[in-house]
Amino acid sequence: MTNEKNIIESYNLAKERYASLGVDTEKAMDQLQKVALSIHCWQADDVTGFEKSGGSLTGGIQVTGNYPGRARTIDEVRADAIKVTTLIPGKHRFNLHAIYGDFQGKVVDRNEIEPKHFISWMEWAKENDLKLDFNSTSFSHPKSGNLTLANPDESIRRFWIEHTKRCRWISEEMGKFQNDPCIMNLWIHDGSKEVPASRLKYRQILKESLDEIYATKYQNMKDCIEAKLFGIGLESYTVGSYDFYLGYGVKNQKMVTLDTGHFHLTESIADKISSLLLFTPEIMLHVSRPVRWDSDHVVILNDELADLSREVVRCNALNRVHIGLDYFDATINRIGAYVVGIRSTQKALLQALLEPYAKLVSYEANGQLFQRLALQEEAKSLPWNAVWDMFCLKNNVPVGEDYIKDIEKYEAEITSKRV
Repeated sequence: MTNEKNIIESYNLAKERYASLGVDTEKAMDQLQKVALSIHCWQADDVTGFEKSGGSLTGGIQVTGNYPGRARTIDEVRADAIKVTTLIPGKHRFNLHAIYGDFQGKVVDRNEIEPKHFISWMEWAKENDLKLDFNSTSFSHPKSGNLTLANPDESIRRFWIEHTKRCRWISEEMGKFQNDPCIMNLWIHDGSKEVPASRLKYRQILKESLDEIYATKYQNMKDCIEAKLFGIGLESYTVGSYDFYLGYGVKNQKMVTLDTGHFHLTESIADKISSLLLFTPEIMLHVSRPVRWDSDHVVILNDELADLSREVVRCNALNRVHIGLDYFDATINRIGAYVVGIRSTQKALLQALLEPYAKLVSYEANGQLFQRLALQEEAKSLPWNAVWDMFCLKNNVPVGEDYIKDIEKYEAEITSKRV
């Protein structure tokens, strides 16, 4: 059990150390307090959703593991989400996929969903001081196949166009209800196992579908478009590539989503931030951890996450870069997966906010490149963890590893009884 007196004493020492480098730790905590992460619903139930028809997960994605305690109902997903919020500092958002509607046990096909299927979600979010974000769902459906919005078959394409239009409508109503724009992400798995005869053909179709979908203008929602490198069974060609969505986003001033698992493993997502901010209005991040492919491992505090967070902060873009989580691990306790990933993301942001950036800029301007490199290295071992502990204490959430016992208790009393 952590000692409050020790936390405060350690923080005061850290505060002095950072002050000597021109860093205000109180300001850093205030800034982090305002960062609302978008917590993904699909970690709770392995991307199953609540469509009565059910079915296996398709679309080039998969969830591995079968750890006991998966959420099976809307109430269980909501209970798990609230438990998570008690173990992380700050106020956050909750991100829904279209398949998580409150369908009341009825079969509602995806081209028939309406805002009424998400009213209970809106009310639940308001009661729990959360804001909602949204996603269209193109996978795990009899009409998914390998192509949805890029499908030459007009009947299938029109089905998915209608679905996506309705998702934007639902997002608009969510935004109105919560008096805060709902961010709607569009990701489709469309692609091919082998290289098609014409790459251009399917991208032309996708562009035409998007043009129709986005023809309706809304005031209470924001659109973002997400690329992917490949999917399982769709390895050779992805219609909605990064280049496609970058071009579409810049031309149409749409938010581009950067999923940290959707690029080559040696590619720097952090390096893309400054370029996108010059040409697109905002950016959406889906923070994940790829291990050799888009495997959606639980986010940890690694170099890639630290670099990404630093870039957002250095660009002074916390008001233009939205941060969501996107992973699904069924090999471990799902609540634990949530909490580890969210807290790791917050830690990376705090480290970035505590960076002696003004001094680094000064060194660079004066051509003092050795000094710049030396301070960058020394900054890695500054006592940021003491500031993190204080941040948790201020938010009345477990400090350090104390949350492990809370999750074990929740498992013993709640999730272990789900059979």
